[in-house]
Amino acid sequence: MHVVDKGEAREIVYDESYFDMPADSPARKLPRNSGFAGFRFQESRLGDQKKLDWKKNDWVAFLGASYFRAIGELYQYGLSARGIALDVAQAGRAEEFPNFTHVWFDTPSNEHADSVTIYALLDGPGITGAYRFVMHRGKGVVMEIDTALFLRRDIERFGIAPASSMYWFSETAKGTATDWRPEVHDSDGLAMWTGSGERIWRPLNDPPRVMTSAFSDNNPRGFGLLQRDRDFNNYMDGVHYERRPSLWVEPLEGWGEGAVQLVEIPTDDEIHDNIVAMWVPKAPARAGSQYRLRYRLHWLADEPYPTPLARCVATRLGNGGQPGQPRPRGVRKFMVEFKGGPLEKLPFGVKPEAVLTSSRGTFSYVFTEAVPNGVPGHWRAQFDLTVDGKEPVDMRLFLRVDGKPLSETWLYQYHPFQSPVGPVAS
Repeated sequence: MHVVDKGEAREIVYDESYFDMPADSPARKLPRNSGFAGFRFQESRLGDQKKLDWKKNDWVAFLGASYFRAIGELYQYGLSARGIALDVAQAGRAEEFPNFTHVWFDTPSNEHADSVTIYALLDGPGITGAYRFVMHRGKGVVMEIDTALFLRRDIERFGIAPASSMYWFSETAKGTATDWRPEVHDSDGLAMWTGSGERIWRPLNDPPRVMTSAFSDNNPRGFGLLQRDRDFNNYMDGVHYERRPSLWVEPLEGWGEGAVQLVEIPTDDEIHDNIVAMWVPKAPARAGSQYRLRYRLHWLADEPYPTPLARCVATRLGNGGQPGQPRPRGVRKFMVEFKGGPLEKLPFGVKPEAVLTSSRGTFSYVFTEAVPNGVPGHWRAQFDLTVDGKEPVDMRLFLRVDGKPLSETWLYQYHPFQSPVGPVAS
């Protein structure tokens, strides 16, 4: 690591005396010249202008391979970003984790500067490159990233601006989880703003097997893994999942054709990052290829550019059928809730229409209703899905009135399972 001051670089020489190491610490077994593992940025200010010991208040951390993360405006770490993702969950190929091997810290012009600039070299068997990070600390953290990348080998899944997060269970379904908490996740959905202007919300899953979903696009305006649920009562945990930051990726120039890819990996605990979201170009990533990329990362509580449409706020699953009747096998009931936007201005007596499609299966009992909680603009679409077999079902839903969309588009991948309650139809 180096400090750059007035155009000159000075190495920060590693010395183990910089660190407090208890007598029983494994760090004492490291070689004397083992070097730095990473770094953090720390400061004393808080958003409410209170002061804190700077040693206890870090807002950016780079640690491990090309992983880094930042606190959001709620002062909590959560999901991580990476410099690049190579062959994530690619059958027959081991994922590669290149490292940030060298870092240069550009000295701020003064102690009140509102940004910090660092430069970093990335290196691995299949790739090399250089990065510039300009990091702003204000409402949350905003990073402007400029990178040049050079491939040494063919990459089957070349993931740009990747984010890694954790999702175990939520109000949607607990699956195999048996836990006292109502929900456990760092992020609850993938949000996308397509090149054509469509706003999409895809709730996350803990799937029965590794799943990769690709959402094709041309010059996307942005995407990100978000934590929309901010109610402590929905987590009941002292680690404060309700404060975890959302991470939004904003391309600063056209990225062309490709897909936002979402990788979901089965998990049985909260300690594993089992979610990856990234942009994958359509053109093959071949040895000798060069990439010059500019984008912005927003570490905030919500999207930096909110949709004017109603947003999906909950996806709930249950047994299908009607009250008082035998519960049929293979039928699931869905309750998808939307809130805000044009729904708050619906004239009395006007009911939005649920526009619903799926890759397979049949729908029944499809209708919409206002959620009976007295909150203006809070509606839900309800439907039963009947499907055979175990293959996943991809669904799409939005609300409209007179042909005009009132909500963002809800996408969901349902993994069928039979879990009847009560009498079962023969």
